[in-house]
Amino acid sequence: MSTYADVLRVVLSLSPEQRRELASAIDASLEAVDATAEGTANLSPAWRAEIARRSAEIEAGTAKFFTWEETQQRARERAARDE
Repeated sequence: MSTYADVLRVVLSLSPEQRRELASAIDASLEAVDATAEGTANLSPAWRAEIARRSAEIEAGTAKFFTWEETQQRARERAARDE
């Protein structure tokens, strides 16, 4: 496993353009982390549990996904039943 010093040594051996690209990628990943943290800061414990449950289903491969067309059809069918 690489240590921070090992990674830093490799990064500093990159060309300036490669370091800029890497810095940009790291910055983008941090923005995503910040956005996620901001987006979940005010969630109730129940919503956090639901997110964890759904994430676990996705990671386990047991989640069922629907296309946009399937989702629209299901919504139309539900609306027709509720009329």
